[in-house]
Amino acid sequence: MTYQHPDFTLPAELLEQIAEQGFDALPELIRIVINEAMRMERQNHLGVAPYQRSPERRGHGNGFKDHTERTRLGEITFAIPQVRAGGFFPQVLEKGLRSERALTLALAEMYV
Repeated sequence: MTYQHPDFTLPAELLEQIAEQGFDALPELIRIVINEAMRMERQNHLGVAPYQRSPERRGHGNGFKDHTERTRLGEITFAIPQVRAGGFFPQVLEKGLRSERALTLALAEMYV
């Protein structure tokens, strides 16, 4: 399921899933929140929204790359946004770090 909504509210189907599964739904929620945060970070890095043209554009998006992170909740696979010219890696996941520390810090920063 791909979640793309500008006001960052959870859809009813996801809330129902949380109500039914409880804490078992946490890995999916974390994946959705982190993926959306990475998309927004790439958009800020490029200077334009997807499919927009502007003289202020600082590069071009180039799809997504799967990245699996081991957490206490199990393995979570994120879709890391790519940029053609390179030089972009989301701050949510520290480059080369395969631990939960970066994920925990990112969630804490997003909460604050």
